[in-house]
Amino acid sequence: MGTLYKGGTIYTMKNEGDTVGAVYADHSGIIDIGSEKDLVSNYQDEIEEVVDLKGGVMFPGFVDSHLHLIGHGEKLIRLDLSKATSAAEMVEYLEETVSHTGLEEWVIGDGWNENNFPDRKIFHRLELDEIAPNRPMFLSRVCRHAFLANTKALELAGITAKTPDPPGGIIVRDEKGEATGLLLDSAAELVKKVIPPVSDSYLKRAITTSVDDLLSVGLVGGHTEDLNYYGGFERTVSAYKSCIDGRARKFKAHLLVHHEVADQYKGSNKGVCSHYLEFGAMKIFSDGAFGGRTALLSKPYNDLPETSGVAIHTPGQLKKLVQKAREHKMAVAVHTIGDLSLQYTIEAITSCPPTTDARDRIIHAGLVREDLIGQLKKLHIIIDIQPGFVASDFPWLIERLGEERVKWAYPFKTMLENGLHCAGGSDAPIEPVNPLFGIHAAITRRKPYESHEGYVKEQKLTPYEAIGLYTTGSAYAINKESKRGMIASGYEADFTVFDRDLLTISPDDLLEANVLYTIVDNTIVYKKTNV
Repeated sequence: MGTLYKGGTIYTMKNEGDTVGAVYADHSGIIDIGSEKDLVSNYQDEIEEVVDLKGGVMFPGFVDSHLHLIGHGEKLIRLDLSKATSAAEMVEYLEETVSHTGLEEWVIGDGWNENNFPDRKIFHRLELDEIAPNRPMFLSRVCRHAFLANTKALELAGITAKTPDPPGGIIVRDEKGEATGLLLDSAAELVKKVIPPVSDSYLKRAITTSVDDLLSVGLVGGHTEDLNYYGGFERTVSAYKSCIDGRARKFKAHLLVHHEVADQYKGSNKGVCSHYLEFGAMKIFSDGAFGGRTALLSKPYNDLPETSGVAIHTPGQLKKLVQKAREHKMAVAVHTIGDLSLQYTIEAITSCPPTTDARDRIIHAGLVREDLIGQLKKLHIIIDIQPGFVASDFPWLIERLGEERVKWAYPFKTMLENGLHCAGGSDAPIEPVNPLFGIHAAITRRKPYESHEGYVKEQKLTPYEAIGLYTTGSAYAINKESKRGMIASGYEADFTVFDRDLLTISPDDLLEANVLYTIVDNTIVYKKTNV
């Protein structure tokens, strides 16, 4: 017995413009597609429920190809500094949090972004001391590659003027050699190690809060990386199993495995935990981010010529990590934003090719060079892009890279035109998790409601290409293009239904669209009120 979906526009995403009149599905998947008349005639004795879309527009279920699911939940339940538009406003947020934080508790915050401040101020530890003089404070930048710590936090971490920069990280210092409180990339691990671990209840609350929010914006699944940050591999996987059980919550989570817990993964029951939880590629960080100037570039930063960024691993170390993945029969998913980081990653993967049919992926590919496009094509690699970065990184990225080099920043159209397979994600909590924000950015190459033609406008995608990132693209990234990402017989019955046609409306109207239904395995897991 199954469900008939009818009464709306149903895009299959098999080809641009392909639609069907109705879909018949049960919990095993899509049984058939076609006209409402034909499906009713063929399955009238088996149709148990009819969902009238009432003019809504159905797509294959949207999937975010790269996010940090637990981190997104944390953003929803703890101090979020991403809304601060000035240094003074950030102080207000911090003071309010400190006022109801216990004397023995850490003050933890996420999302500060000095590029949103008129003066682009980065706080010094002494200024943070004034806000929380007797308790440790640790604040992550929006990119999560730069962090601020006050004096108490640095003391607990044992960071002094004599502490050397760790491999892949920088302790920013003043002219006297004293730490300013700004920690870049792996330097932050010195502080993270002394922060008390979160409780099991907190971890589960973060997961459930996150999943419920993801479903509300039309996401039926996500590829997430967070198994190395919350008390270890087994503890985090256990929390996932408890929260996404296929009964209380249906959501298809694909779990990337950080290289530091790969050995624990190897010793566990590898592969699929359940229909809703599965393990994916080994995650490796190759460099940092543009915001903190830690993305590794082949030439110095235009606005700070004394640096070219940070290599988290040397080229030799990177190759060894890829080889380790191959020994574990795993693909790799490498965070690479700068063009030199991308070059090193290509070299490492070329020297250690895949040993299974699982697909390697480059996550972000923020700055590409023309000579690297051909090398990427030879690898048959997935490019896991985050269109929202265009909206948040411009126009200040032009200062970082310069007018000529910035033409190769987030070159989505060039990659697609060269036959590279791209998947679309948000990198939440770095960027808003709503896929409509990413689709809008991919189409317009600008911030919401701006009126110009877009940054590096020749890299704009069509609406069909942009939506494909979150449907067919996300499915292809994990070798599931034969069962997910399209509406066709034999595919999984995952659907996202909107109140308007994303393929035909104006780009800014996209941001006003509402999710009417999110459907996972033929179960309505989110329904807009009064639908």
